[in-house]
Amino acid sequence: MSTNTSVAGTGTASSASTTILLGRILLAVIFLLSGFGKLTAIAGTAGYFGSLGLPLPTVTAIVVGLIELLGGLAILVGFQTRITAWVLAIFTIATGLVAHTGWADQMQMISFMKNLAIAGGFLVLASSGAGALSIDAKRG
Repeated sequence: MSTNTSVAGTGTASSASTTILLGRILLAVIFLLSGFGKLTAIAGTAGYFGSLGLPLPTVTAIVVGLIELLGGLAILVGFQTRITAWVLAIFTIATGLVAHTGWADQMQMISFMKNLAIAGGFLVLASSGAGALSIDAKRG
């Protein structure tokens, strides 16, 4: 019988920390790819954002791309994880409300629900912390 009572987020390596690392990787991938894609195709991203009626589409494209890329990187390595997870949870709900509210279209509804699910994952991460396999644990 194991007496290891380590808790993910305490800085002690555990199976929970490995699972949290896997979750961080899975959450980060979509943001890293999406942010990189936006930042390397600013004109196309700005055009799309303009079609949604967003203000200053080029500036918005850059800001959104940076939030996604830097937020995804922070989640991946476990840096300022609780704060970043809250920011990305709010960001993900907001993007769902901006870009996926045509709920009569089943794909839009699925995309909106996907955003809610991702936000839920971030809220769990905000609560649990990054686990022992993270920059946060090394710094703390």
